Amino acid sequence: MTSGTTPDLPLVTGAWREGDPVGARQFLDVGTIDLESGAQLPDVRVAYETWGTFRGDNAVLVEHALTGDAHVTGPVGPGQHSPGWWDDLVGPGRPIDTDRWFVVATNILGGCQGTTGPASIAPDGQPWGSRFPALTVRDQVTAEIAVADALGIDRWQAVIGGSAGGMRALEWAITVPDRVVRLFLLATSPWASAEQIAYSSTQQAAIVADPNFLGGDYYGAARGPVAGLALARRIAHIAYRSEPELAERFGREVQDDGRFAVTSYLEHHGTKLVKRFDANAYLVLTRAMDTHDVGRGRGGVDQALARITARTIVAGIDSDRLYPLSQQQVLAESIALSGRLEVVTSLHGHDGFLVEFDQVGALAQKLLG
Repeated sequence: MTSGTTPDLPLVTGAWREGDPVGARQFLDVGTIDLESGAQLPDVRVAYETWGTFRGDNAVLVEHALTGDAHVTGPVGPGQHSPGWWDDLVGPGRPIDTDRWFVVATNILGGCQGTTGPASIAPDGQPWGSRFPALTVRDQVTAEIAVADALGIDRWQAVIGGSAGGMRALEWAITVPDRVVRLFLLATSPWASAEQIAYSSTQQAAIVADPNFLGGDYYGAARGPVAGLALARRIAHIAYRSEPELAERFGREVQDDGRFAVTSYLEHHGTKLVKRFDANAYLVLTRAMDTHDVGRGRGGVDQALARITARTIVAGIDSDRLYPLSQQQVLAESIALSGRLEVVTSLHGHDGFLVEFDQVGALAQKLLG
C-alpha cells in the first residue's frame, strides 16, 4: 500500500498488495478463468478465509457485498483494516455456527483484498490497471467454483449472501443447482434495475473524473484517484441508508466546524473506504453488478429461477430504497419456502442486512436447521 503524510491514508490505493501482511488470508491459484466475454484471465489467485472443520459435507459459503471481503469474522490486525463484517452471525455458537459448519468466504474476483484484480500484477510483471478485463457476476462465480473444486467441496450445505453477495449466491444456485443444498438471499435482486445502474454509473463517473485516475494506470504515480473513490462511496452511502435514519441521526445539525453533521458522516465513510479499497476494483465490481440479470441467455428470469433446487429463504429490508422489497418478492414467489418473503424491519435501509443481526441471524438459523 502506498502511504502519504497521514500514515494510514493511502495516496494511491488501499488495495492489499504482495508484500503486505497476510493476516488470516489463505490463497489458491486456480489458473486461467474463461470469461463470459470470450476473453481469458490467466494466473488467477483467490484469497479466502475459513472457520470450523471440514468434515466432507458441512461446508457453507458466505458471500460478501460490493466493498466487503473474505474477513467475515475476526478482529482488525496486520493486513486487515476492518473487523469482520458479520462478527455477530458467524462463529462458535452463533447463528452460523462454526462448531457445526465449515464456513468459507472468498474475496471476489476483480476485488482488491488478495484476489486477482486490477491492482494485481499481470503476467508481464506490471499491474493490470486499465488492461484488466470486464467481468460479470457469472465470471466471479466461475472463479468460486474453481475454489470449491480445489478445496474438495462437492456441494455447499448453504450459500448465503446479501446485496452483491446475494447476486453471486443466486448465480451459484442457478449455474450448478446440484451443488447448493440451501440458499439464503438477502437484500438482493434477480437483475440490476435502471435505478441501480444509474446510482452505479454516477459513482463510476466520480472516479473516472478524478484527474489522478490516469485512465486507470495510476499505480506507479504519486497520487491515485482516492478523492474520486471517496466521492463514489459518499454517493453510494446515501442509497445504503434510509431517509428516516438520516433525519433522526443528523437532521439539520451543524457541527462546530461549520459542516452539516450529515456531510461529515458521508465524508467519514468516504475516507474509511479509501483506506482499504482500490478505485479500479470499484469500477470493475460495480460494472459487473450492472450486468447482473439471471435471465440473460437462459430464456428469461422465470426459466432461470426454475433451475434452483435449493431450500431457499429470501429476505428483504423494509426501508431499503436501493434494493426494494419488490425485487425480493420476484425471487420469493419463484423459489422461497412456501413462496414467502421474509421482511427484516430496520431503520437503516439497505445496510440493515449488516446491522440487524438478531433478525438476520434468526433467518439463518431457520434455514440451517
